[in-house]
Amino acid sequence: MITKTIRYELADGIATITFDEQDSPVNTMCLQWQDDLDAVTAQVGKDREQIKGIVLASAKSTFFAGADLKGVMRSTAADGHRVFTEIERIKRNFRTLETLGVPVVSCLNGAALGGGWEVALVGHHRIAVNDPKLQFGLPEITLGLIPGGGGITKMTRLLGLVAAQPYILESKLFGPEEAMKIGVVHELVATPEELMPRALAHIEAAQGKPEACQHVWDRKDYKMHGGTPSNPKIAAMLSVAPAVLKQKTRGLYPAPEAALAAMVEGAMVDFDTAMRIESRYLAGLMVSPVAKNMINTFFFNMNAIKAGQSRPKDVPRYKPQKVGLLGAGMMGSGIAYAQASRGIATVLKDVSMEAALKGKANSVKVTQPRVDKGRMSAAEQQALLARITPTASTADLRGCDLIIEAVFEHRELKAAVTHESEPMLAEGGFFASNTSTLPITSLAKASARPQKFVGIHFFSPVDKMKLVEIIRGKETDDETIARAYDYVQALGKLPIVVNDARGFYTSRTFGTFVMEGAAMLGEGIPAPVIENAAMQAGMPVGPLAVLDETALSLSVHVLEQTRADYAEEGRHYDTTPGEHLVEQMVKQHHRGGRAAGGGFYDYPAGQKKTLWPQLKTLFEKPDVAWDLQEVKDRLLFRQAVETARCLAEGVLTSVHDGNIGSIFGIGFPAWTGGALQFIYGTGIEGFEKRCAELAAKFGTGFALTDAVKAAIREHQPVY
Repeated sequence: MITKTIRYELADGIATITFDEQDSPVNTMCLQWQDDLDAVTAQVGKDREQIKGIVLASAKSTFFAGADLKGVMRSTAADGHRVFTEIERIKRNFRTLETLGVPVVSCLNGAALGGGWEVALVGHHRIAVNDPKLQFGLPEITLGLIPGGGGITKMTRLLGLVAAQPYILESKLFGPEEAMKIGVVHELVATPEELMPRALAHIEAAQGKPEACQHVWDRKDYKMHGGTPSNPKIAAMLSVAPAVLKQKTRGLYPAPEAALAAMVEGAMVDFDTAMRIESRYLAGLMVSPVAKNMINTFFFNMNAIKAGQSRPKDVPRYKPQKVGLLGAGMMGSGIAYAQASRGIATVLKDVSMEAALKGKANSVKVTQPRVDKGRMSAAEQQALLARITPTASTADLRGCDLIIEAVFEHRELKAAVTHESEPMLAEGGFFASNTSTLPITSLAKASARPQKFVGIHFFSPVDKMKLVEIIRGKETDDETIARAYDYVQALGKLPIVVNDARGFYTSRTFGTFVMEGAAMLGEGIPAPVIENAAMQAGMPVGPLAVLDETALSLSVHVLEQTRADYAEEGRHYDTTPGEHLVEQMVKQHHRGGRAAGGGFYDYPAGQKKTLWPQLKTLFEKPDVAWDLQEVKDRLLFRQAVETARCLAEGVLTSVHDGNIGSIFGIGFPAWTGGALQFIYGTGIEGFEKRCAELAAKFGTGFALTDAVKAAIREHQPVY
């Protein structure tokens, strides 16, 4: 029996069910597969008397990929009942196969994630290829969903309420060896070719053994590991678990809370009821806006970045062998570590050998804790450090495939180091600036080959931040953009590509967030309200705290540079209320930020930072009325408006670059799916209406032009 997604064969008492979705590189739980599974399961029922064992296999390089996420994107709130029925239909077929009274063996030739792992769990006996690159597990929480194809119920019953939590609530993935260790895989083989012979051997050995045809939870003597919620120890843990979870999610992410509820409620009832509880929670999430926001960005947009959709086509893949860095400060030393950890020979240059050595020492600081914990060997650490050559000599840069300047945000200084070091590039090499705000086209004037000059903007701290913004100057050619893209991917980071403009995309949009916070302080809204509203909306930290970390003095320096650039072009720059307040903090009150001893916050030695008491006296106005939701809206909508403007102006050329850039670059809340998905998730008309209200009260920062409105509609994703 051959269907569009499954092949069914019965020979010598062995029923082989091979998943093989036509015209697709992977197997998914699409509607066609659901229909085909119905048909195959019905056929298995008819053939029951001839079957002594069932093998679940895959014709793809992976075992099974999981749910049809495009189908989820198309669902609406009214589809809840239909979705629940579909989930229950899949599980009913799973249950039929696993309670047939014959051994079922899952042959895991490749990755099995999400719904794929739930398909694997149908097998009473699971055999996997022992390849450390293979991944198993339940990543649904990261997409705003929960494992609802039996994943929660089965993993909780296999591992117990406590041990299952990392794999369900934290989406912890695992390889074949860990799977064996925790008991969710029973056998490992060296090659895919060995899977079927081992499966057949197991089925043969299982004949006449009823327990080999049952899952542990179906056995009469089954007891849950560690106890059920009625156990006093488990009950004590569960009494605080929701509060701990709420602290992490801030109530913005319904999936982890639903998963915990399904785990606990399911543990108190029989297996079939637990499965139904799980289905109900999943159905509710699948039609929720948060899940759609997160699926859009963390699956579809992320895959677009990884597949290189913003990378110029028809340019061969590239990896530089030797890269030079100018400036061994925080950014330069961070990039040096990122390169050396990925096998790239690095020349780290500064004005003195002492400064260069200090920059190299940063890699010791990053790696030593790993060595101490046994996560990295001393030999691996030494090999990494050996790839970094500190120097004060420009001549040592000779032969570099790429040179990146990471010096202070000063145009003349950047021009000087470009002139000096660019001639050292190997033939065909290219030059990059790690500037965060200065337009690349103007910096490229210092280059002899502006077509080979590009912006590669890393974020601090480099070892932790995944995003890198690639900026195309007016003359930058496609080959240089493609090579910069490949270089960033070689570092294991996420590249987005944007066109040149002041502040590019991330710094420009990030600036609106912090300056809106500063503007609200200037209006008289209490500083704690602003900071807490940002956190409650899902930002990692408040705007005033961020300004302190990035330095108020730097913001003033950028402001002065912007005014000078405008003046040179014969234009006047209108200072925003937020910028005016930051300038006042630095020039009148001498509060330059954390590095300068204090800004909006005080930093007492060995204690937690606290808001500077003078903020209340200087700025707070008790008679100013404020609304918490409005404060949250101002912080999120202002960033979304600026992102939409970047799209309309061509600074951003795709939705995926905007969403991934906003989440990984400026900490836009993940529950929204990013700054552009925030617009689509809100609904375009609803977004425009709210912007008009905010613009009427708080100025042109929230105003949407016809061009911006058109761009939002033009780029709306369709599934």
